[in-house]
Amino acid sequence: MTGKLITMHDTSPVSAPLREPGSARTRAAALLRAPLTRRAWAEAAYCLAAFPLGLAGGVLLAVLLALGAGLTVSLVGAVIGVLVLVGCVRLARGLGALHRGLAAGLLGERVPGPVPSRPGSGVLGRLDARLRDGAGWRATAYVLVKLPMSALGMYAVLWWLTGLTNVTAPLRWGVFGQDTGSGDVGGMPVLTPIPVGSLEVRTFAGTFAALALGLALLLLAPWATRLVVEADRRLLRALLGPGHLADRVRDLEETRALAVDDSVALLRRVERDLHDGAQVRLVAVAMSLDMIKERLDEADDGSRGGSEHPAGPGPKPGTGPDATSPSLDLARVRQLVDVAHHNATEALTELRDLARGIHPPVLDDGLPDALATLVARSTLPVELATDIPRRPTPAIETIAYFCAAELLTNVIKHSNAERAAITVTEETEGGVGVLRLRVTDDGRGGADVGAGSGLIGLTQRVRTVDGRLRVHSPDGGPTEVTVELPLHA
Repeated sequence: MTGKLITMHDTSPVSAPLREPGSARTRAAALLRAPLTRRAWAEAAYCLAAFPLGLAGGVLLAVLLALGAGLTVSLVGAVIGVLVLVGCVRLARGLGALHRGLAAGLLGERVPGPVPSRPGSGVLGRLDARLRDGAGWRATAYVLVKLPMSALGMYAVLWWLTGLTNVTAPLRWGVFGQDTGSGDVGGMPVLTPIPVGSLEVRTFAGTFAALALGLALLLLAPWATRLVVEADRRLLRALLGPGHLADRVRDLEETRALAVDDSVALLRRVERDLHDGAQVRLVAVAMSLDMIKERLDEADDGSRGGSEHPAGPGPKPGTGPDATSPSLDLARVRQLVDVAHHNATEALTELRDLARGIHPPVLDDGLPDALATLVARSTLPVELATDIPRRPTPAIETIAYFCAAELLTNVIKHSNAERAAITVTEETEGGVGVLRLRVTDDGRGGADVGAGSGLIGLTQRVRTVDGRLRVHSPDGGPTEVTVELPLHA
């Protein structure tokens, strides 16, 4: 089934809508707390520490590149120029490692190093490999771009310095005093990161205006440094990492390993469930049937033994007071039949649950109907809305169904929510169809991928088909988990 489906599994009055994440009060509090956060000071320290490294490395590499390029195009120094260019690439790799270490130490931005350059064979082969080192040339580009980026970082630090200086204006006035006489000797200068002419205060009351300006600069300074640092983060990932192709290869290797591990785990679970569940019950059924067969055989042998005695005068065998011929215990046989029937029923139930765990039969009619069945069985009021014009492949439907079931289970068990909502839509990103599953609740929030809530397993499951899982769950709620899957595995 495809198309649109909107259903509501709820018999209570409609409650207030789920709270939107974030508020004006929260943003205002974050703005006021920004200068006091560890992140703001770490980013300012990063801009300050990266300036000498970026300046020295960028100038040195630019000079060597210009020298190497100039020698290479000349007829006399072509060989020396090539060697200088190779040295520039090696130097850029080393400087890139220093920048990665600095970012990891101060920002917590851990960018994996690029793959080593291929060695090559022979002198010419090694030179050719060094000149074709894509990661080295990306590092060269980063070091060159880092030169103006370092200047911007120092300009962002200047906002901190001017703000701190102006905040101390009343203290400096009271301690050192100011000459307010006539002529050029005047009041206290007021610093600004933006050149707006010469500003100064000539009275003690005027120092509080400088203090107010300093406080405003301190409120804005963290965002200036954050802007520069975020741009630097993007450059770090793009130019100093292993590259898009290497990332893709590594991601495919990881997802392939996850898919293999998941299939092995599934087979082990099926084997364990069959061995410990259905197989044991079927053995019990067979044993019960054997006991019933023995009882029937004993009764049958007794009846045949009594009929073989010839007729004559005297009492018939088995009819006297000392008769010992076996008789059929109907109560015991009925008990054995009941036990066998119970075990057979339990075995069928376990086999049915096992088959449903591998592929739910409700998915045969499509993902919307399967989710509607899942919502109808929920003990929590759940709103379901689906809009899937094109039906995904069976593998994607199975993953989406199990993700929805696991997330809904997490909501019921851990969130203390009163309501939940499941939305499934088909969207287009970059010309490619994407199935987006979103599960929200109005619970207490605080969900974390690494908190043992089953989200790690879901993340690994969606990664096997190049999917993504994102969690937004601030303390106090609401929680929103979004799963993005391709339409075709």
